[in-house]
Amino acid sequence: MQIKSIITSVLLLLFLCSWDSEDRRIMNIAGDWTVQLDSTDIGLQNGWQNKRFLQLMKLPGTTDDAGIGVPNKLKPSLEKLQMSHLTRKNSYLGAAWYTREITIPKDWKGKKLILKLERVIWKTNVWIDGKELETGQNSLIAPHYYDLSGYLTAGKTHRITIRVDNRKQFDISVDNMAHAYTNETQIIWNGIIGKMEIEAFDAVRIANLQVKPDIKAGKAKLTLVLNNNTKKLDKGVLGITAVHKKSKVAVDALQKDIQIKAGQSVLEVDYDMGKDVKLWSEFSPELYELKAELKAGKNKSETAVDFGMRSFSKNGSVLTINDQPVFLRGTLECDIFPLTGHTPMDKEGWRKVFGTAKNWGLNHLRFHSWCPPEAAFEVADEMGFYLQVELPVWTLKIGEDQKTTDFLYAEAQRMIDEYGNHPSFCMWSMGNELQGDITVLTKLMNSLKEKDSRHLYTTTSFTFEKEHGVWPEPEDDFFITQWTKKGWVRGQGVFNSESPTFNKDYVTSVEGMTVPLITHEIGQYAVYPKIDEIAKYTGVLDPINFKSVKEDLERKGLISKASDYTKASGKLAVILYKEEIERALKTAGISGFQLLDLHDFPGQGTALVGLLDAFWDSKGLISAEEFREFSAPLVPLLRFAKATYLNNELFDASLDVSNYGESSLKDQQIEWSINDGNAVLASGSTKATIAPGYNHKVLNINESLQKIIKATKLTIKVNLKGTHYKNQWNVWIYPQKQTIDYGKVVYTRSLDEAYKLLNAGKKVLLNPDWKKIKGIEGKFVPVFWSPVHFPKQAGTMGVLCDPSHRALADFPTDMHTDWQWWDLNVNSTTLIMDAIVGGNPIVEMVDNFANNRKLASLYEGSVKSGKLIVASFDLNTDLEKRPVAKQMLISILKYMNSAAFNPEEIKNPEVLKTILADQKEKGKEAAISIY
Repeated sequence: MQIKSIITSVLLLLFLCSWDSEDRRIMNIAGDWTVQLDSTDIGLQNGWQNKRFLQLMKLPGTTDDAGIGVPNKLKPSLEKLQMSHLTRKNSYLGAAWYTREITIPKDWKGKKLILKLERVIWKTNVWIDGKELETGQNSLIAPHYYDLSGYLTAGKTHRITIRVDNRKQFDISVDNMAHAYTNETQIIWNGIIGKMEIEAFDAVRIANLQVKPDIKAGKAKLTLVLNNNTKKLDKGVLGITAVHKKSKVAVDALQKDIQIKAGQSVLEVDYDMGKDVKLWSEFSPELYELKAELKAGKNKSETAVDFGMRSFSKNGSVLTINDQPVFLRGTLECDIFPLTGHTPMDKEGWRKVFGTAKNWGLNHLRFHSWCPPEAAFEVADEMGFYLQVELPVWTLKIGEDQKTTDFLYAEAQRMIDEYGNHPSFCMWSMGNELQGDITVLTKLMNSLKEKDSRHLYTTTSFTFEKEHGVWPEPEDDFFITQWTKKGWVRGQGVFNSESPTFNKDYVTSVEGMTVPLITHEIGQYAVYPKIDEIAKYTGVLDPINFKSVKEDLERKGLISKASDYTKASGKLAVILYKEEIERALKTAGISGFQLLDLHDFPGQGTALVGLLDAFWDSKGLISAEEFREFSAPLVPLLRFAKATYLNNELFDASLDVSNYGESSLKDQQIEWSINDGNAVLASGSTKATIAPGYNHKVLNINESLQKIIKATKLTIKVNLKGTHYKNQWNVWIYPQKQTIDYGKVVYTRSLDEAYKLLNAGKKVLLNPDWKKIKGIEGKFVPVFWSPVHFPKQAGTMGVLCDPSHRALADFPTDMHTDWQWWDLNVNSTTLIMDAIVGGNPIVEMVDNFANNRKLASLYEGSVKSGKLIVASFDLNTDLEKRPVAKQMLISILKYMNSAAFNPEEIKNPEVLKTILADQKEKGKEAAISIY
């Protein structure tokens, strides 16, 4: 039996090798094409081929690449149009006709000839020698295919014309914001950007092959779509083999005699993957190539697909990969490629994306309202990324237009046919923040579940639809949201309204959740534009938005501060992203997060929310190694009550460990230390077993702070010895027994009194009631998303100060906001100081880039013979209960009573009446008010 089995396998391998993929008959039709624009739809008639109107360009490519279209005439300005997104250097919307001649090989006689056009916006029609094919194609996410068999003659030269119309075909989006069709990130280009080829097939062929892995049975369940154009029943021999791509080890081959019906038929086959099946996951992205070869008389057909043996599923509210718990560490990808204005179509372009994401500790990407091309899936397969893919839709009117609904059904089928085999294709959402008839989405989703069980499904990536979006829909496999009916699950609704605490999570908000929950678009903390990024835009897009900010700063004499604005706002974003991620990791019932965003989003009002720029390059705000401390398969997580302590308190903390790595860590030594930047003040270690999943209270830290006799920043560090897993946190300690000594400084809340005191040569600390003065609401968090897209917000971007300034000598700080600033910032009004001449800010607030005003909350200057500091944060109320405010006051007073207090003259002190004008007391802005 063994000898017979070996002989059979050898014969089958010979059979499979006899029809090599190099034998595929493919004509590449890329190259030089003539193009004529036709925005008025004149068409083939009326002399459109007049050579005066023809231009030459390369395909694959776009009219933007070729510099064809309406040249941009916008000039830099802070107007909404210029600040909305990057600007196309040349724009075109309408039909364009692309033409060239092709010669069909003589040996293609009698073959089925299929044209493939990979990635088009939006509609195509094809003519051969002036004769139009009957039907057009309109996919945004899959290649456009045409059967040219009845139009081309072997051995002859033909003229092929492709009409591409990039105008909107279906109502898939609010204000053209869905990323499959938008100028916000990619552009609404005209052209063809992927493979352009004609392939010759025999009359009997394998038209499609889908592979469904069954890891429990050790089998791959195959579904083959067969096309038989001979119009008669035919017999055939089907051969199947799989090869492990890394080791080149082949699985035992399968040969099967089959009956092939006339027309199209479906054949299902179970293929045994053998005993030593290698499973695909983020830690071991093991891939197989499966070949299916069909011989029927003189007809031969071969197809090959890559796939992975994996099961991406759920166990209650926990996501699993191959029955092991998995936590998604993700970010969005919104078709942001600012050199070309379109997605890369080669693997190299996607290696930059996935390689960078992996280096920054991520294992997951969500493709927001679009589906990437084949190359993206291939790279994700190889690197072990879990992808969430979406239909090309972001609308508030789901179900209102049947043609649009039909289009979405068709696009979904194309996604299955083209990309369904990829093991990285794990999750499928019907679209982004969809509203309208949710039952239409549920019906669509359920139809896909019946067709393809390889993915998990959800009706929408969050929704604002009333009575929805706060709990999963009944048929959802997973749930994406920013809040539940029980509370927020992202920091937008927490970090400004609640004092900093690091022992909280979102357990209360997710209690009773029956499916895995993924937090929706967490972050969105705006970072000031990096002005030197302008030089990187060497492609089809002009950074008019960046240039507008640059020119405004130059006009106002602030350009020298630009890099500090970026650094200060970016460092604030870093600490907020860290806490966002750690709270999600601390929450049992949350299975992952999706950042918005690790990298910049240059549209929707210039939403520069990334720690990386739009090119996936670091802004230098935090290193990838530092980011991985809190975004990795295993993360140490410290729970402690607050950011600031008095030295008569204990620092009481407990360590948890989130472990979604490959395995448990037995008897793992865990080390911790507390240091003040110069010396280690306390340390310890313990051994513990770190099991898969979430590990509570692995160790406790209880340390007295009595030895700290001056205001000090401490750093607590934890590391797992012998691994690269570590993490750290800052706290601030202030002496409890301190007396507020005003010395020669007069404190007042009245501007009129301050004028009198200054005229008398006094040192004056003016601290008006922040609730009753003119200015901008004081906030701890920066601009949400974009000040242009969401103008109804306070709109500052964090503290900017010089830590070495003598006024801050007893108030430990970096040059940017950190958690100890929370009390001061939320109990303040930010002053608009544009009109003042002279003096200097001690603590500035970075303004949003749509305004670029001079803002401050602590300002100094001399007035006549007197010396003044204006503080617009509360240094008066309940200071014994507000140690940060008390410490700031003490530090300011020490400076004012010293010889170092000799500020520059304010030449127009009367302007303070305008700056500090009375204003009706306003309440705090709610987190949801921006909507």
